[in-house]
This record gives sequence, C-alpha cells and structure tokens, in this order.
Amino acid sequence: MLRLEGITHAYAAGASRQAILHDVSLSIPAGQSCAIVGASGSGKSTLLNLMGLLDAPTAGRVLLAGVDMTRAGSDECARVRNRSIGFVFQSFHLLPRLDALDNVALPLLYRGLSRPAARQAALAQLAKVGLEERTWYLPADLSGGQRQRVAIARALVGEPALLLADEPTGNLDGQTAQDTIDLLLSLNREQGATLILVTHDHGIANRMERRIEVCDGRIREAHG
Repeated sequence: MLRLEGITHAYAAGASRQAILHDVSLSIPAGQSCAIVGASGSGKSTLLNLMGLLDAPTAGRVLLAGVDMTRAGSDECARVRNRSIGFVFQSFHLLPRLDALDNVALPLLYRGLSRPAARQAALAQLAKVGLEERTWYLPADLSGGQRQRVAIARALVGEPALLLADEPTGNLDGQTAQDTIDLLLSLNREQGATLILVTHDHGIANRMERRIEVCDGRIREAHG
C-alpha cells in the first residue's frame, strides 16, 4: 500500500538546513493498522505529512500503491489525496458555517459529484459513525467526540485506501478517546482501509497491529 525508500527531510534553519528525518525506509501493507510513536519533536507528524503527500521529501521516494509520487506536481498530489487518502486531525478542521452533512460531503463535491449524490453518501457515512441524528447540527453545537466522528466520516466518505490520523484523540477525554479508537479500528476492519495513526498514548498504540517508533529522525519497530 505504502512504501518509503531512503526518505530524508530537512528544512531551512538560517543559512543551514536542519534534518528532521534521516534515511527512513518503511513498507506498510494494505489493510494494516499501524501506530507511529515517539517523543515530541521526533518527526512523527513530519513522517505522516510525507505519507499523505502534504509535503515532499528532501531525498528518497514515496510510493503509494506502487506509484512513485515523489516528483508528482501539486495538482496530481491533490487529486490522489482526494481519491485515495483520508485525513483525521487532532483539531477536527471542520468548517464552522457548514452543518455535519455538508462538512462530510465536501470531499465528494471537490471530486465533482453532484450535491444530492454527495449528500446521500455523506448521510450513509454519518450513519456508520452513529451521527445520523446530528445531520443538520453545526460544529459548534456538537461535543468534541461528535465533532471528531464528523471528521472521521469526512475522511472516509470517499472510500480511501489509506487513512492517516494525527493525534486524533488529543482533544478528547479518556472514554471518548477510546470510543474514537474503537471506531477507527472497526472501520479499518470493515472497510479495509490501511490505518496509520500518530499518537503519544502507548495504550492506544498497543491496540494497533504494528508500532513504529521515531527517535532522533530515525525509525525502528517497537515491541512489547
């Protein structure tokens, strides 16, 4: 599903460059659930952004479903993100003036679907996350857990092959956080989407099939 080959990533720091990731190689098969763990500033989110084609590596290759995306232009990356990748963020990133239904429908509208078709698919996805009775609610009228469920529905409405979640429980209380992980794992199993989740919570990480630790810009398989 996803392969990184010799990935190095650096950013400008004054007259020099500061490396964040060093020669990272990683292969994640289709349908796997994988946690990325590590200390703050270790490069976890940078790694996820490279996987999601939100950024390009300084060196190395990113292959998605066997296709080298490293030198793809911004339009092509945007097209692949819209059709193949779903994103869930800690801060939800819902549009405040749109109700739950239209927030979820938005990726399909960008894809060119008609509004009725996009809304019908969004309604079905909201039902899968248990929010069919909150269809017309604005984000401000939803709890944190409900907003995250809307964000998950939006990420999955386009039936992506790859689901990337960056600290999706960071703004949620303990039980709501566990409920959110339950939902992500059930959707991973039922829809077959590859799930890659950045988290600082080792309890959550241990629920994934696999754990990758990022330390000083390098990765290793985490066990135990």
